[in-house]
Amino acid sequence: MAEPAQYQVRDGIAVITMNSPPVNGMGYDLRVAVMEGLRKAEADTAVKAIVLTGTAKAFSGGADIREFNTPKAWQTPSLRDLNDAQDKLAKPLVGAIGGFALGGGLELALACHYRVAAPRAQLGLPEVKLGLLPGSGGTQRLPRVVPVADALKMMTSGAPITSEKALEFGLVDEVTAGDLLEGALAFAKKIVADGKGPRRIRDMKAKLAGDTKAFFEQARTQVAKESRGYPAPLEILACIEASVNLPFDQGIKEETTRFHKLEDSVESKAMRHMFFAERQTTKIPDIPEDLPLREIRQAAIIGAGTMGGGITMSLVNVGIPVTLIEVKQEALDRGLETIRKNYAMTVSRGRLDQAEMDKRMALITPKVGLEAAKDADIIIEAVFERMDVKEDVFRKLDKIARPGAILATNTSMLDVNRIAAFTSRPQDVVGTHFFSPANVMRLLEVVRAEKTAKDVLATTLKLGKTIKKVPVVSGVCDGFIGNRMLEKYSQQAMFLLDEGATPWQVDNALQSWGLAMGVFAMWDLAGNDIGYDIRKRRYVDQPEMFYPKLADRVVELGRYGQKTGKGWYVYDPATRKRTPDPEIEKMIVDYRKEIGVTPRPISDEEIVERCMFALANEGAHILEEGIALRASDIDMVYLTGYGFPAYRGGPMFNADIVGLARVLAAMERYAQGYHGEQWTIAPLLRRLAADGKSFNG
Repeated sequence: MAEPAQYQVRDGIAVITMNSPPVNGMGYDLRVAVMEGLRKAEADTAVKAIVLTGTAKAFSGGADIREFNTPKAWQTPSLRDLNDAQDKLAKPLVGAIGGFALGGGLELALACHYRVAAPRAQLGLPEVKLGLLPGSGGTQRLPRVVPVADALKMMTSGAPITSEKALEFGLVDEVTAGDLLEGALAFAKKIVADGKGPRRIRDMKAKLAGDTKAFFEQARTQVAKESRGYPAPLEILACIEASVNLPFDQGIKEETTRFHKLEDSVESKAMRHMFFAERQTTKIPDIPEDLPLREIRQAAIIGAGTMGGGITMSLVNVGIPVTLIEVKQEALDRGLETIRKNYAMTVSRGRLDQAEMDKRMALITPKVGLEAAKDADIIIEAVFERMDVKEDVFRKLDKIARPGAILATNTSMLDVNRIAAFTSRPQDVVGTHFFSPANVMRLLEVVRAEKTAKDVLATTLKLGKTIKKVPVVSGVCDGFIGNRMLEKYSQQAMFLLDEGATPWQVDNALQSWGLAMGVFAMWDLAGNDIGYDIRKRRYVDQPEMFYPKLADRVVELGRYGQKTGKGWYVYDPATRKRTPDPEIEKMIVDYRKEIGVTPRPISDEEIVERCMFALANEGAHILEEGIALRASDIDMVYLTGYGFPAYRGGPMFNADIVGLARVLAAMERYAQGYHGEQWTIAPLLRRLAADGKSFNG
């Protein structure tokens, strides 16, 4: 096994080259190797300067995630120990940045005395995305070389900057064309020739002109507004303020205190849970990582409507050619024009250039008739959500598609086993539940049918990641993971109306807790008629699942939601701004009288508990049935597809944080109340609560 860092001396310049795949994560072994290199160079009288570099692809990606939550993460030498050693060097130290320097990797570079970088290298401190702040001097050093306002933006957004922008700021001293190491050696030799010694950032003053107090007051207001629910940005701001007002060592103490405060916070634990959960979704126990996959060179999409168009955009965005198929030319033209308008809007906002739009549009081949799908490697059906329509399409595709083509159905709840049985090749059939708008939403539920081949599942998961989705495997059941859980959540929201709440109280409570949108506003956005169709099917298929009839009556009045201007709310036709509607309030009052329910005061806490615990309980049923592989997969469904806030970690993680014993006790209490028979508590939840365990334990 290769050493994590190599040491050599070239013309009086010591070169320490980090080589710890895949991204030179600052794990224990690499920290030791770099420290040894620094000490060796310092002790060698023939060495006049030192260059610290990585690979062409990565200087360092920061903390080694393989060491998260292990003793090695904090074992001496820590990154802080390494940075202190860098500061104490008597010989100039040049950081040579190729690829990227992120998180602890940029903190390592900041502790160098000088920095050179390859063109277009990425430099950033993304710790905020894990609910943390840079914990090894980043909050103290960056504002001393980058203007404070820009340093604040870098750290509170987590977005990297290019080496060219870093050069403008003074974060790097030179952008080196050609070979990075040769450029760094030349730079180091010039430093030596000019008689320049170490230039330590710790000795510099923070770059902030004007009224310091006014700047931080305004910044605090702005950051608080932009970071609702996320404590890290305000803690970062406090550390930056310390970098301006306090000596370096005192600022470091402030940074350390606030780092540990965040590290212990629920919000950071939730965001770190999300980070690892996303990396788990494609790890399927019975599918080896080296399984040969099917090649996806071209795709066909059946249906040019909203979903088909969005799926098409997702594919061509990453360079996969698509044959877009409809049964009629008018529908095809309409779908293609919608795609063109969507891209044009992105161009008008400056997020895409015209040449790239033209390139993507050129990858779309519009065709009438299913025969055009005959050469595709994957065919994704996105037609109307009715089994008879799906049956017609798949029976025809079975005769048209080439052998080995993957046949995918974009369905939100229909039985993928039945759809697969319409073909003579059920092993090639898989569910791909995209979320609308498909070109924007990150979640992709990949539905594994009974006979789906392993390589079909693995190929579809890889395709999901290629098109920048978060693919989560679900077994076959009505509604799969997300929509099945959503029904129990929605059911409790309706019961709350019966008992005394209003739609806007429910929505405000859920939104204040952190959801992107409350349940009634969500229904109005999706279309209340869609839920109505599902309930009508449920009345036949699952008569034991009770629904209050008020939601049906709202739809029967033609109040479909935003598309009709009225739903649970009324909507301004110009702005789509929603307003509570007295007519709905009267309907609720009348309905309570009809069913004989006397309203009672309902707290926001009860609203949140009943809705969130209903999600977790159904999630426990889904886990027990093997529909989902792991609790963290369920969390990812809600974090990436249903507007669940990252700082809550998902419904299963949230239940873990509350404590499953407390969740169970609350459910048992609610089970004694209104329509308590609908709380069918999952045996898995009972067992875990009794054993003091958690879903994600």
